[in-house]
Amino acid sequence: MTRTYDIPKELVMKAYKLVKANAGSAGVDKQSLEDFQENLEGNLYKIWNRMSSGSYFPPAVKAIPIPKKSGGIRILGVPTVGDRIAQMVVKLEFEPKVEPCFLKDSYGYRPNKSALDAIGITRKRCWEYNWVLEFDIKGLFDNIPHDLMMKAVRKHTNCKWVILYIERWLKASILTSKGEIQRRDRGCPQGGVISPLLSNLFLHYVYDLWMERNHPDKPWCRYADDGIAHCKMEEDAKQLLTEIKERFAECGLELHSDKTKIIYCKDSNRKEDYPNKSFDFLGYTFRCRRSRNSKFNKIFGGFTPGVSKTALKSMKKKTRSLNWRNRVDLNLEDISKIYNIVLIGWNNYYCKYHKSAMRPVWAHFNKTLVEWAMKKYKGLRNRRRKACKFITNLAEQCPEMFVHWQQGINIIFT
Repeated sequence: MTRTYDIPKELVMKAYKLVKANAGSAGVDKQSLEDFQENLEGNLYKIWNRMSSGSYFPPAVKAIPIPKKSGGIRILGVPTVGDRIAQMVVKLEFEPKVEPCFLKDSYGYRPNKSALDAIGITRKRCWEYNWVLEFDIKGLFDNIPHDLMMKAVRKHTNCKWVILYIERWLKASILTSKGEIQRRDRGCPQGGVISPLLSNLFLHYVYDLWMERNHPDKPWCRYADDGIAHCKMEEDAKQLLTEIKERFAECGLELHSDKTKIIYCKDSNRKEDYPNKSFDFLGYTFRCRRSRNSKFNKIFGGFTPGVSKTALKSMKKKTRSLNWRNRVDLNLEDISKIYNIVLIGWNNYYCKYHKSAMRPVWAHFNKTLVEWAMKKYKGLRNRRRKACKFITNLAEQCPEMFVHWQQGINIIFT
């Protein structure tokens, strides 16, 4: 077969290793990563050969409905293993060209940037600006216009095979859960390897650069389709909201009315009254909280982030779903090995700011362990107080067993 494009085999191998590290489920062909690896050399050669000749066409994307923490569902598009590798090949070629162009206040899906970075800068700016405009884009991945998307792609590369395959992925059909094939004339499936990079590129022109050009006095922060802009005055926030709605409409997007609002950053020094005095951003709730000035040892009300009620509910739900209380086949060391990595992840993210807000999650898990102990050991059955003492003693003796036990026994059950 004629080689139309010069795509190094090493690039395909590197793409495979990255896809393997990220794991993921099977697509429409039902081929798992393990199945793909049974004929690894042949499968990788097939991808390279077809991409190099220009004859690679992406298979349909498998649509998987995923419940949202806030209610409703999100459609996740799962490509096949081979297609994920092909997308990674293009990403490896394309990302170095666009990443340097992105602005510092864009945080989502970017190397060396995190959601906690976005939380940190938003926290700082809420102290400096009285008003916040919080916005959420309705169905971003479903509504990106292909013509504008490709215009942005061509602005950053003249590599013909990168342009060719991105355009094909944008147009790839979707296999619904009902077995129906849906054609697409807009959007890019959420779940694809290349999709986060493309959405960032699109919003770089739709929002990021537009804000820098038209509102240089209003700091902003964006993580994927969630955005924050800070204003000095309420009137400024209202005017900005009107302009952003118009800007997004021009580019084929719409703001989510329930998740877009103006917030007054109420604290001890801000005396105005306003209906919205808190907002949720990336799993944190920003609101007035009891804080201490360590320098003057003074208590005051500061506008700061802490884990949101939605996130707390989701974490408790995960613990319940794994049914630890009934796993009497396991000992405590087994549970620690299996679940402590999850608890560590929660601790590292949600305890960065106002860590005492995580107490309900830790207490819920500890009570689950009490229920487990009462079923595991005959001497503790129907003896809750004794089982609580048993878990408390373990936390004092072996605090390294679970990450939150290292914070002290005062958070065991409260």
